[in-house]
Amino acid sequence: MHKRGVIIEISHRPWAFAAAFFVLFGITVFFLASVGATPDPIKESADTSINTHTTNNTAEVAHPESPVRVVATSIGLDATVVNPTSTDVDVLDEALKDGSVHYPTSAPLGVDGTVLLFGHSSYLPVVYHQYYKTFDDIQKLKTGARVSVFSGSKEYRYSVTGVRVASATSDVIELPSDGKHLTLVTCDSFSAKTNRFVVTADFVGAYVLAN
Repeated sequence: MHKRGVIIEISHRPWAFAAAFFVLFGITVFFLASVGATPDPIKESADTSINTHTTNNTAEVAHPESPVRVVATSIGLDATVVNPTSTDVDVLDEALKDGSVHYPTSAPLGVDGTVLLFGHSSYLPVVYHQYYKTFDDIQKLKTGARVSVFSGSKEYRYSVTGVRVASATSDVIELPSDGKHLTLVTCDSFSAKTNRFVVTADFVGAYVLAN
């Protein structure tokens, strides 16, 4: 008797073939899983718009950490953060030569309070010391823009809530202690300017840095 081909046999009994296929597939998967041979699931890629070494794993933020770097890609800001322990003006001025400065009495990263960072800004066409331009253009940050402050192990992300001009002689910069916040301020200890740009931002989340 002439034997029919496999395709013809399947077309005549599709449901029987489908049932046999799924039973065989299930047995195969069960066997591979039992011996640890199944592939790992694909993980979503990390957000690398700020730092290629940042993972997408949300970090616990219960312990204080010192800031070491501040980044706002929308204005090209990427600066070292110095952490002096004295509020003496001469000490702070010296620290500003290395980048932006974390004001000693403001909150550290990872706990409730406001992290206050300040730095020089200058719009002169030629500046001998580049640290005079550390916080150039912070007034151009838009509401909702991301500002990231890094510790040695985490990226702390903030979303800008406002930008204002403050008087250097009469305005008081509020540092809320409820919740986690960030304030950026220009410093003009090297000039005679009387106004400051003040940027406020709210905490969004912390993310572990890849090793």
